[in-house]
Amino acid sequence: MKKSNTALLAVLMIAMITSFGVSQSISQVTDYDGNKYKTVVIGNLEWMAENLNVEHYRNGDVIPQVQSNEDWADLKTGAWCYYENKTSNGKTYGKLYNWYAVNDYCGLAPEGWHIPSDAEWTQLTDYLGGYKAAGGKLKATTLWTSPNTEAINSSGFTAFPGGLRDFVGSFTTIGESGWFWSSSKYYTDSSWLRRMVYGSSNVHLFVTNKGEGLSVRCVRD
Repeated sequence: MKKSNTALLAVLMIAMITSFGVSQSISQVTDYDGNKYKTVVIGNLEWMAENLNVEHYRNGDVIPQVQSNEDWADLKTGAWCYYENKTSNGKTYGKLYNWYAVNDYCGLAPEGWHIPSDAEWTQLTDYLGGYKAAGGKLKATTLWTSPNTEAINSSGFTAFPGGLRDFVGSFTTIGESGWFWSSSKYYTDSSWLRRMVYGSSNVHLFVTNKGEGLSVRCVRD
């Protein structure tokens, strides 16, 4: 009887975890440079639980690091930078990539993975209760400016406030917001993204210039 009760309790705990959208980190993925990332299953998708930090495309080609504002503003090809060009920021928040790197045919994501589409981002937020509730379940409980509204990270996604680099090269909002590319193009010079901010539990849907530098998460194929 004791064993039966234990088994029943385990089943109930699993059911409770599932009903609240809580996920469990199950594995790691390694990129071309040897960086390892924790992963997490949320609904039917397996996501990286850390921001991408790779310097090479999947085929081994180098992704240029671009530091100067002038050079960044002129780009129509893939590039990355650290926030404020500081390596220390990269250790915490990963790299910021423009959309040309996200969409490069050489492949930004590790083998067997891809950059999430707008539809996959929507699938994620819908699973976590819709865009008005999902932010709190996705945001890390540290690093964010106070108040980190409703942040509980119950999904295990651990969204970081890595800020962004705009299309003319200026850096802004580290600690206050996390900006994440989708692979979905909106128009010739713009694409869809998701944003989370310190003072809200929402996951905001935006369109922005492809030349901006944002964080990247990947999804298993």
